[in-house]
Amino acid sequence: MFKPEGIMPALVTPFTDDGKAVDEERLRFLVDRCIELGVHGVVPCGTTGEFVNMTVEERKQVIKAVLDEVNGRVPVVAGTGASGTDQALEMARYAKDVGADAALIVTPFYLKPADRGIYEHYDTIASKADMPIILYNIPQCTGVQLTWQMVEDLAQIPNIVGLKDSSGQLSYLLAVLEKVRDKINVLCGHDEVVVAALAAGCSGAILASANVIPDIWVQIYNCIKNGELQKARELQYKVQKIARIIAGSGPVGAKAALNMMKIKVGPVRLPLSIGGELTYEAREELRLDLEKIGKIEPKPVTFEITEKPLEQRFMAVDITPEIIKDFNLRIGEALAGTGAEVAHIDLVIGRKDGPVGAAFAKAKAAPTPGHEPLLAILEPNLAIKPITLIVPTVTITSMRQASLVYGPAQTAVAKAVADSVADGTIPKDAAEDLIIIANVFVHPSAVDRQRVYINNYKAMRHAIRKAIEGRPSIDELIENKDRAKHPFKYTP
Repeated sequence: MFKPEGIMPALVTPFTDDGKAVDEERLRFLVDRCIELGVHGVVPCGTTGEFVNMTVEERKQVIKAVLDEVNGRVPVVAGTGASGTDQALEMARYAKDVGADAALIVTPFYLKPADRGIYEHYDTIASKADMPIILYNIPQCTGVQLTWQMVEDLAQIPNIVGLKDSSGQLSYLLAVLEKVRDKINVLCGHDEVVVAALAAGCSGAILASANVIPDIWVQIYNCIKNGELQKARELQYKVQKIARIIAGSGPVGAKAALNMMKIKVGPVRLPLSIGGELTYEAREELRLDLEKIGKIEPKPVTFEITEKPLEQRFMAVDITPEIIKDFNLRIGEALAGTGAEVAHIDLVIGRKDGPVGAAFAKAKAAPTPGHEPLLAILEPNLAIKPITLIVPTVTITSMRQASLVYGPAQTAVAKAVADSVADGTIPKDAAEDLIIIANVFVHPSAVDRQRVYINNYKAMRHAIRKAIEGRPSIDELIENKDRAKHPFKYTP
């Protein structure tokens, strides 16, 4: 009997650019890439595959195409779940007929059946499909918890061979392992807790982020098998933000990452969207971390700022122009965080001898009461380069509010500018010739100074990159216009 183990990507379903059809060519490329990077199996038509937004015919098309492309190189676990038992049984039988090694069947969702219904759902499919079955617990999507007591009962059925747990709840996972580890294989389905789950005794992991970084998860799996726990920890720390963003946004984050890496998989289908489940700011964070681990390659970009063009190795994707010029006036905007400590930065970057330089002089000479500008500094009397002026967006009416703006927010902006010069986002040789003016939003009810610092640092970093790269471009604005909303519409 097949027993699932190792690292298996929960495959995204690549669509054509308009999202209306499955793109088999892209799907086959993705499958080959994952196998070449060492995965131990693949899982089409799961949650990350957007199965709920696909027709039955499309799901069958994807399963068949994946099996054909895999051609026996690794096991294929087909996602065959449905909210109704008959529909799930039909899909499981199809998967068996075309040669899948096992069926991954999610807990029935939407109508939220009681324990009796859940048991009968799995028992019926297992007995009538006559193939290896993997249970799938993902309560954040189904609204139904597959209790460890239920798993213990279901594990008695001979062809139920595994459980994928995507809850992220380690206490649940440990209870399941305690009860059934000698009967079925338990797989981690939550990207943020992989090392802990494998170290606890899980046989492997089915992960959305394994579409993006399958090689790193395979390294982690091998480290755990070889008893190299510290090395596994360090590898997970390295990709933890990527794991967190993708785990929180599912197919939206996974597809955004792949598309940024030039592995074209098309869009997600409505009601999912970039700007929704994956905020634009989270996409920028994802992009930065993919650059850090080398998944997005740097390329040379020429900056035309001074009389002599400056060429740098600039971390960028294909939307960045090869020559960045016209530094008289460049604008950038970014949002970071939530709640009272949310940070919003609007900034302009320009030459000292241009309109930004003139605006800088005017702001210093005639400040607006309650919005007095101040130079960004890292240490007392140590201004950073480019010279950066911060201007409060919200009128300052109290000393406490002023201390947050001219304290953690000011330091965060300065640190973001210094780091942007250090990593080449702002060319070092041009720092003396540029000026930045940043409108800084700190809500009057903010109290957490550390969170104010972190959020303003992130927002400033993103805003600088957008200004330098000229983003969003006209094409991006047109693409996102129907999904746009004011960042503070539903928050303070």
